[in-house]
Amino acid sequence: MARKIVITSGKGGVGKTTLCANLGIALAQKSLRVALLDFDMGLNNLDVAMNVDQRVVFDLIDVVEGRCRVRQALIQDINEPTLYIMPSCHQAKRIVTVDMAKKVIQRMEDSFDYILIDCPAGIDSGFRRAVSCADEAIVVVTPHLSSVRDADKVVGCLVNSGFTNIYTVVNRLRGDLVSSGEMLTPTEIFALIGQTPLGIVPDDDHINCVTTAVGGRKPYQILADNLHLGSAKMYDCISRYKGLFGLVRRNIKRKV
Repeated sequence: MARKIVITSGKGGVGKTTLCANLGIALAQKSLRVALLDFDMGLNNLDVAMNVDQRVVFDLIDVVEGRCRVRQALIQDINEPTLYIMPSCHQAKRIVTVDMAKKVIQRMEDSFDYILIDCPAGIDSGFRRAVSCADEAIVVVTPHLSSVRDADKVVGCLVNSGFTNIYTVVNRLRGDLVSSGEMLTPTEIFALIGQTPLGIVPDDDHINCVTTAVGGRKPYQILADNLHLGSAKMYDCISRYKGLFGLVRRNIKRKV
């Protein structure tokens, strides 16, 4: 039976889709069977993030509206044979209800170890539809007060919906700004959200892009370990900016 996890946040632009894609890859690299579902109707881009947009024949809407079977809408990743993506589309002929979405998930859950659901931003009907299909949640937050405030509202909605396993990922953390006291620390953010810390992803183009580079995978490998094994290791993106050499690195980064 699959672990069904919705990846959500309080606002758009915090990196939910990128995290969903990279976490899915990291889990699949452990030989786990993983499905990534794009539940963002209208602003869907998980297929683009996973570089399968040119291979889409059927999508989630086709499954819901009965034009194809679930298996036909799942696209196998080229690099990870146990990773599949189900894209969404920009429009549907009819509203996709909670019951419709649940039926799609039910047909899949015996075939996968993990089903990761990319949730639309906000707390409207799209959020409720995605949340209703999951048993666990990952809340993505950036180190900005507005993001933390919105994430806290989402956590409240999740708790009211009966969720007990809620994890927090701090995304786009800049170690240089944390070290200089100009950005919230991960500890402060985790304390403000008040849920289980899952991991930290630094603000680094090499890491935040979906890539096969080993160095860029490390933060997501740690996330996957924490999620699958229950460990509590955190990626260190701060120590290199401490001390004399750290001061030099911070000054260089400011000028770039």
